[in-house]
Amino acid sequence: MGGRRKRRQREHSAEAVSKRQRQHSGTQNFTTPEGQVLPAELKKYWRSRHKLFWRFDEGIQIDKEGWYSVTPEIIAEDTASRIAQLYNNRNEEPGYGRICVIDAFCGVGGNTIKFAEWCEHVIAIDIDPHRLEMARINATIYGVADRIEFILGDFHQLAPTLKADVVFMSPPWGGPEYTGADVFDLDSMPFHSAQEWVDRARLVSANIAFFMPRNCDPLQLADLVPDTSCDIELNYTSGFFKAITAYYGDLALFGSSDPQRLR
Repeated sequence: MGGRRKRRQREHSAEAVSKRQRQHSGTQNFTTPEGQVLPAELKKYWRSRHKLFWRFDEGIQIDKEGWYSVTPEIIAEDTASRIAQLYNNRNEEPGYGRICVIDAFCGVGGNTIKFAEWCEHVIAIDIDPHRLEMARINATIYGVADRIEFILGDFHQLAPTLKADVVFMSPPWGGPEYTGADVFDLDSMPFHSAQEWVDRARLVSANIAFFMPRNCDPLQLADLVPDTSCDIELNYTSGFFKAITAYYGDLALFGSSDPQRLR
């Protein structure tokens, strides 16, 4: 009798431990209907998946980093349409821009796809082969992969060998933790400082679009290229202040619907 009681106690104890483990696991991860297991903190990004890619349900690929780093589609569209005006402004002709744009950190392709919709040729660069393949798949879903040249590599190393009309950069910000700072430190970015990234982009073109956290100091962004015009655009999605795009060179001279012209 005593043995059966102890055995039942052990069974109940094992069930309790298993239940606690399941509960604990449930607070750490969640599984999307597509079968992707994601950390719980990414659930808010998954809920906004159609703002990131309106064709998400057609097989869009996003990895863990991509969930919080991809540009919302409405912002990517606005950036691409503005950059396309570089051609239209020079030639006073309608239509998409017959220019080449480099997406220096293409990730899973949010900006790359929109550039390909608005511009003639896009060079999409990423250091991660899996993310680059996701960008290729996503571009195929949107029907623009034929206008994109995908390059596996480090933009910082590749820059001296590249040619393009515009360089778009959205380098790693250091994860979501950047939101905890009152002012984003341009010198504390992973790998290279903001100044180093901009100097590298200038080896390719004076026309640069720099997508940065919303808590950047606009004057500091302007000072990255002191000898040219700079226009700061505040990027919103669904009324939420998402990020800042700094435009340099000819891109600073037109296109912003609500510009904050610094020089």
